[in-house]
Amino acid sequence: MPFGVDEAGKGPALGSMFAAAVYCPDPDNLPAGIADSKRLAPERREELAAAIRDDDRLRVGVAEVPTRRIDDPETDMNSLAVAAHAEAIDAALAGLEGESNDDLENPVSGLCDACDTDAERFARRVHDACSIGAASTPDATADSLEIDLDLEARHGADDESPIVGAASIVAKVERDAHVESLSAAYDAYETVGSGYPSDPNTQAFLEAYVDDHGELPVCARESWSTCEKLLAEAEQTGLGEF
Repeated sequence: MPFGVDEAGKGPALGSMFAAAVYCPDPDNLPAGIADSKRLAPERREELAAAIRDDDRLRVGVAEVPTRRIDDPETDMNSLAVAAHAEAIDAALAGLEGESNDDLENPVSGLCDACDTDAERFARRVHDACSIGAASTPDATADSLEIDLDLEARHGADDESPIVGAASIVAKVERDAHVESLSAAYDAYETVGSGYPSDPNTQAFLEAYVDDHGELPVCARESWSTCEKLLAEAEQTGLGEF
């Protein structure tokens, strides 16, 4: 598989979701030690992500989905994951159609870690959302890039495929850096935690912030049940005090 795609941050109550695509025609060019990002220590993930980005033989694309898009009532997380995967693929493959490369596959094959219970449906939706390869569709525009994509999605691909594992590492490092920036932005509080609803540090941050301000921080996903519950409890407390 010349390219792989994965996401990080689909489930947290705080911050953006990220997707990354890594294009690598020769799997031998991937750095040693690639694995699903969840199986690697943070320091090792950062080392591998830097090695992937610094290798001119590889192409990397990253897409960020901020909280305002996540909270949009007109969308849902599966659709946002589709959009993020497609945006990352477009970024990774941008300019590839202009290269003279005898090794370039036609079509270019890719593998996504499926973010839908129906892996085939997810692959189909990501393919249709890509601008890369749109020239082969009836709705193609003059700006479409003429690359034919052969896209597949599988559950657990980040654990089974090195190229998807590489994408998972890049996405996770982007997400971790984003969470660190949130902790720095809210330095009046000890930490925002990992951003996941089950994290006691994240729960403590949200509770303290709502207590102090009567509203959620802008980094919170207001549509998440954890956040909705906190606001409802704060409003009820306020009514009781009144």
